[in-house]
Amino acid sequence: MNETSDFLAKNQIDRLDRWLASQLTDFSRSRIQKLIEQGSVKINDQICPTKNKIVKPGDRIYVIIPEAEISELQAENIPLDILYEDDHLLILNKPAGLVVHPAAGHPAGTLVNALLAHCPLAEIGGVQRPGIVHRLDKDTTGAIAIAKTDQAYQHLQAQLKAKTARREYLGVVYGSPKTESGIIDQPIGRHLVDRKKMAVMLEEKKGRLAVTHWRVEERLGNYTLIHFQLETGRTHQIRVHSAYMGHPIVADPVYSSGHKIGVNLPGQALHAWRLSLEHPISRQMIQVTAPLPPHFVTLLEVLRRRVALPASSI
Repeated sequence: MNETSDFLAKNQIDRLDRWLASQLTDFSRSRIQKLIEQGSVKINDQICPTKNKIVKPGDRIYVIIPEAEISELQAENIPLDILYEDDHLLILNKPAGLVVHPAAGHPAGTLVNALLAHCPLAEIGGVQRPGIVHRLDKDTTGAIAIAKTDQAYQHLQAQLKAKTARREYLGVVYGSPKTESGIIDQPIGRHLVDRKKMAVMLEEKKGRLAVTHWRVEERLGNYTLIHFQLETGRTHQIRVHSAYMGHPIVADPVYSSGHKIGVNLPGQALHAWRLSLEHPISRQMIQVTAPLPPHFVTLLEVLRRRVALPASSI
């Protein structure tokens, strides 16, 4: 069954394809232009055949999104590092390089494929992402919660929406922040030029609310170990906000400026360190800590040796 999206334009004049790209942040500009060409976009009940149409305040835009071709998911025997498990909930320590769910370019070999071989999963997460309550980027490591039942999925989703679940990360950034802590409250949306990237949108209406709390854990010369806490969960949020404040995550292939650090890393030095949530059935608080992966530990050891600092207690 096709999906539909219905929008009412407010206080913004822009070209149709650009305007839709700011609203449908999971779609590339080229995908949106193709929908327009296919006659899948209406403005005020009239099919709009051109991407150059100007959207004005008060216009109603209706988009028909064709149903994606869904391939049958296959269970795969991929090892899982389990931190917590019961009949309703599973918390894993995700390694770098593992995509969370099948998508374009990654039809198999994902965390979902591994989970299907391990246990039943909640069905309401979607055909291609059963049980997935929240996501981690491919090369971000650490704690991720999986719902085994629909009841658990709904409860965990509600916690994330209400901001009662606590997601804490550790990341190594370039440079040394001038203060010991802070809050980055800047909306994030799809980059206006490079649609594979996200960006801080200085015009708030073009982005979605994104709030990141941070504090310095350890200063390591021209690098800093930072503790991040998410208040919202936008795509690439910590990576985008870190770059925005002038201290991108070390080895981030998308948002750093290509600094060399002399340590072989599989991707950005960002780790989902601790996850705290209410159990969806017992209502007891669960706090799970994911050990730092070896490459992250090695990075810290190298940086500490360079500045002759004692080891952190983390």
